[in-house]
Amino acid sequence: MSTLLRPADRTGDCALTPRDAGWRYIGFEVHVFPPGARLDVDLATRECGIIVLSGVVDIDAGAGGRWTGVGGRADVFEAPPHGVYLPAGGGASIAASSAAEVALCFAESDRTGTARRIEPDGIEVETRGAGQATRSIRHVIAPAFPAHRLLVVEVLTPSGNWSSYPPHKHDVDAPPGEAALEEVYYHRQQPADGFAFQRVYTDDRAIDETLTVHDRDLVLVPRGYHVVAQAYGYQGYYLNVLAGERRSMAASDDAPYRWIRDEWRTDGTAQ
Repeated sequence: MSTLLRPADRTGDCALTPRDAGWRYIGFEVHVFPPGARLDVDLATRECGIIVLSGVVDIDAGAGGRWTGVGGRADVFEAPPHGVYLPAGGGASIAASSAAEVALCFAESDRTGTARRIEPDGIEVETRGAGQATRSIRHVIAPAFPAHRLLVVEVLTPSGNWSSYPPHKHDVDAPPGEAALEEVYYHRQQPADGFAFQRVYTDDRAIDETLTVHDRDLVLVPRGYHVVAQAYGYQGYYLNVLAGERRSMAASDDAPYRWIRDEWRTDGTAQ
């Protein structure tokens, strides 16, 4: 299948299962709720990060916990997110107390754990890169977070900048330098008629796609290097969901471009 999924309705929902993607772990959904709407989520065999993209919801996981007033940002560009992490082995219901938009970040799992509320104040925000490759990383469910396989980050890319740069990959289990991870990118644009380019490619060019991504597009990275370039005049956002056997985001840069990261280190700027 193509590495690009585009919703039929630009204001509507999207959904991806591991079977759809042809991989083992990641599922992903976005739901747009009118006030009072409700959604039941089956978590029998998967863990979930419920990330509130905008608005406010209540989340009820039964014996796992209940949380009211989760959310509050106007859009994904405003601030780091509110959310809830839920381990596998149960279920949850989400009820919108206002108009809301929620991302459900799934990873197949057979491990129980403890549900946790995710608060903006507890999310590390990192400036990465330098010059026209500067971007802001929000570590929502980082490797140190007590999840099983699930990893989640939000990335803000300023007008005209490169992101996920240098091109890098994480498709080989070669610790500590690289971890094998599936990954999706859920894109948003501000204003919404903006766009970015995303390239996904392998050394042998069995995959070599340069995609024009718009607001609400979902890009799958089954393997290989990947990189994003944001159109001038628009701010880009993407929600990354990753999962594998290791709680690591270690990646390998494409060899011809490794010098870029070395130059950042030499200049004393963020990596």
